[in-house]
Amino acid sequence: MELKKATPEQVREIYERDLKVSFPPAELKPVKNILEMMEAGCYRPWCLFDGEEIVGECFLWLGRPGWALLDYLCVSPGRRNGGTGAALLEKMRRAEPETVVLGESETPCYAPDPELARRRLGFYARNGARTAGYDTEMFGVPYKTLYWAPEPIPDETLMEAHRFIYQSRFSPEKYERYVRIPRDGSAEPLPRVEWNE
Repeated sequence: MELKKATPEQVREIYERDLKVSFPPAELKPVKNILEMMEAGCYRPWCLFDGEEIVGECFLWLGRPGWALLDYLCVSPGRRNGGTGAALLEKMRRAEPETVVLGESETPCYAPDPELARRRLGFYARNGARTAGYDTEMFGVPYKTLYWAPEPIPDETLMEAHRFIYQSRFSPEKYERYVRIPRDGSAEPLPRVEWNE
């Protein structure tokens, strides 16, 4: 299997085939925003190919040089539970050796399926993710913050890079309304709303 960047046409195809069926509306950007970000050079759509077939996606939202957010990790439904997700993460890390990759995984106690959210966190931990000391909230969805880096990184450094990614794309008003970095753990989450930009 080979990791390659997807074309805009391939992104449209896998968005409909994989992402729309795997992510709830509050977690899924409109495909037009993904394509605009690709054109602007701040989005890297890595895909895992088995021959001509795309079997998984690992989309990175780029921040400052050396920083990115793992925006979406998705394995095609027919290829799940067979090691494809682990292979995808490993190949992405090899393709991005100088990049600290931030991640957001739904907080189990707020997830519609808490057991699935716990399994997802376990998957990321088994595949090299470190857990940051702060949580986030985007569009009413609380997340645990993860990151991939060779050494531990102070939370303040992580938060600064994390904020930059969202602030570089959102207006100050939108950031203030929908983004919490860090999330106040004692506060109830905001109402979930569809991702909008």
